[in-house]
Amino acid sequence: MNKLDKQYQELLMTILEYGVDKSDRTGTGTKSIFGYTIRHNMEDGFPLLTTKKMAVKTMMTELKWFLKGDTNIKYLVDNGCNIWNGDAYKNYIDKLPGDTDVFDILKRDEFIEKIKTDDEFSKKWGELGRIYGAQWRDWEGFDQMGNLINQLKKNPDSRRLMVSAWNVPEIQFVVLPPCHYGFQCYVADGKLSLMWNQRSVDTFLGLPFNIASYGTLLLLLCEETGYRPGHLIGNLGDVHLYNNHLEQAKEQLSRDGSDTLPDIVLDNIDVLNGEFDYTILGYSPSPAIKAPLSN
Repeated sequence: MNKLDKQYQELLMTILEYGVDKSDRTGTGTKSIFGYTIRHNMEDGFPLLTTKKMAVKTMMTELKWFLKGDTNIKYLVDNGCNIWNGDAYKNYIDKLPGDTDVFDILKRDEFIEKIKTDDEFSKKWGELGRIYGAQWRDWEGFDQMGNLINQLKKNPDSRRLMVSAWNVPEIQFVVLPPCHYGFQCYVADGKLSLMWNQRSVDTFLGLPFNIASYGTLLLLLCEETGYRPGHLIGNLGDVHLYNNHLEQAKEQLSRDGSDTLPDIVLDNIDVLNGEFDYTILGYSPSPAIKAPLSN
């Protein structure tokens, strides 16, 4: 088995063995540990888990959405990415007047269809607040991503090569405060490494996406700056398995995975406009494992 899948399985085992029972905002309940680090050498391959099939297009669409600075789910749903639908729909339900007739409340599938087809509705109800993309690209008028790329080229030894999504005064106005709240870059020996920090980690559904997404971002930054890819590091805070993911985690632990990770080819890259094409090569994962998303 490759090193990344092995690390991930070790994390699953750690949570199952040592995790404490904790309640959470979704009401689902979790097994949780506090503090964990994952480290991947990008020379070992593209960090896409092979012990279950990953929804690559969904992950890539979300990353493009972040880079564009977009915070409305319309771009996501128009491109087949539905991972933020539940948060937008919950926000819609929570903000309806208390005297709204039950027959006037849209069902979730009706809500998403209206996001797709009604521009005025999507502008109001598809908006999630100033989450990741807004902070990356427009922190009070400052483009953090543009500045990061510029500084990587001009001042690679800087210890300030950072992007933050944790804008404290604005957190109260967003649908969901950022889970992965910032990342830092590091250049040495002609290699670019990236470390992201995450306060809350949905280990079964979310973390595999986070790993592959930040791995892609690292490679995009390498393409923009000319550095070779170094290490990808995740510093994880509240690392948990939802109680309705425990059996799925055990299923994934029973799998061997591939000896090698896939490769990725990136083309037509325009990082600051959130555009790139990709081709995944040599990906032979085990079958997908379905699990419910808690909102």
